[in-house]
Amino acid sequence: MGTTYCFSLIGAFLSDSYLGRYLTCIIFQVVFNIGLVLLSLSTHFLLLKPQGCGKIGFLCEPHTPFQVAILYISIYLIALGNGAADPALATFGADQFDEEEPKEEKSKTLFYSYFYVALNLGSLVAETVLAYIETSGNWILGFWICSGCGCFSFLVFMTGTLRYRHMKTSQNPISRFAQVIVSSVKKIKFQMPANGEGLYEIQEGDDSSGRRMLHTNGLRFLDRAAIISINEKNKLQDKSQIPNPWQLCTVTQVEEVKCILRLLPVWFCTIFSSVVFIQMLSLFVEQGSTMNRKFYKFQIPPASMTAFDIISTSAFIMLFDVLIVPIYVKVMKRSPKLPSELKRIGIGLAFTIIALVVAGLVERKRLEFASKDGKETSSLSIFWQIPQYVLVGVAEAFVYVAQMNFFTSQAPDGLKSLGMGLSMSSSALGSYVANTILIVVMKITTRNGQPGWVSPNLNEGHLDRFFFLSASLTAINLVFYVVCARRYKVIEFEKREEGNNEEVVI
Repeated sequence: MGTTYCFSLIGAFLSDSYLGRYLTCIIFQVVFNIGLVLLSLSTHFLLLKPQGCGKIGFLCEPHTPFQVAILYISIYLIALGNGAADPALATFGADQFDEEEPKEEKSKTLFYSYFYVALNLGSLVAETVLAYIETSGNWILGFWICSGCGCFSFLVFMTGTLRYRHMKTSQNPISRFAQVIVSSVKKIKFQMPANGEGLYEIQEGDDSSGRRMLHTNGLRFLDRAAIISINEKNKLQDKSQIPNPWQLCTVTQVEEVKCILRLLPVWFCTIFSSVVFIQMLSLFVEQGSTMNRKFYKFQIPPASMTAFDIISTSAFIMLFDVLIVPIYVKVMKRSPKLPSELKRIGIGLAFTIIALVVAGLVERKRLEFASKDGKETSSLSIFWQIPQYVLVGVAEAFVYVAQMNFFTSQAPDGLKSLGMGLSMSSSALGSYVANTILIVVMKITTRNGQPGWVSPNLNEGHLDRFFFLSASLTAINLVFYVVCARRYKVIEFEKREEGNNEEVVI
């Protein structure tokens, strides 16, 4: 999972700089589907039944290096295709709405909500139908269903090709950022102008036709990159000469760097919110596997309990947008003042703390029942996990939808996919941070022959303490997030105007 989301930055970079969002979606969805089909074929013909299995007097031979290589290639193709296509797909969908039009701006916000609901509905099918099919041993059928769904979704995407809006690609963001840094260092002895007066800008944004960004007073040392020297002023007067971008940058280019630097502290805080969701996919499931999973004549797979998270997330989003807000408008005769994206992320982080505390309390209850029963599996029903899954689902509804909207709306026009890539990459780093925390905790708690908090046998460990520790770390992260959110300065654009690109001094 972490590797999948790491690839999102690669897809975002190619989408913004070279391929464009539409072409990035096409290429990496093809890669994704090739990986799915290859996984299905390799499982069917190579991996499921090794040579010698089923023959009397013969032992199953181990898989050959070639067979194992095919398996890993297919898995990494799936990770690459899924991870690289997702940020371009979400941003490309948002491109279909003009955020300078009030009605379309509202529709764009709703798009992110419905986009996340669609992702959750797909996960719901995977965690219920596919989990049941594969738990019963029909792995090949499960993989082929995934391949069929992937190919079908690709065809559905292609049907809208003639009606899509397309945005131009920008320059390589790495070189643009480097130009600002190099130029500002070269002009370190230049005196800073007051309030950004006299800095270089062009008439209609940069050569990517993006909107021009307004000058801000923060991180002023970068403004030196846009100071016009005497030599550069002479070049600007001679229309035949183009300014050297490594010596003179536009205000918009400088503000792009400032914008990304301002996003980083908020992005860092969202990494820890992903830690909770990673724990849900692992430790919550492990906790459920040691509880009473009987429901009438059925044995509930522990992983299927994540359906309550998915349902609560989707239900909360849909009810809020489709029911609660329209009723409020009808009764109050005005639109509600909704919390900003930053506030919604903070609310979601608070819900993750509550979810972890509830999970810790449920674990204590499970340990009590396990101690009384004297068995490895507690008699406490697995349905006691429902509240913690629901709370995580509500937290997701607040955090992830607001996070997608925030990182794309606060990114420059030419870096929208990169903003979405940052949003998704926080999940990747959250996965690695979660593993690191678990390793450190186990290293400390297994000293002197102790079983550790997250022991292979949970009845011998203290998973409840681990949940409480995670809640404490998340609370510290929330405090840091509030400080960063309060200090964050919202990005500002100039309205688009008709006309050609011309150099101006502001």
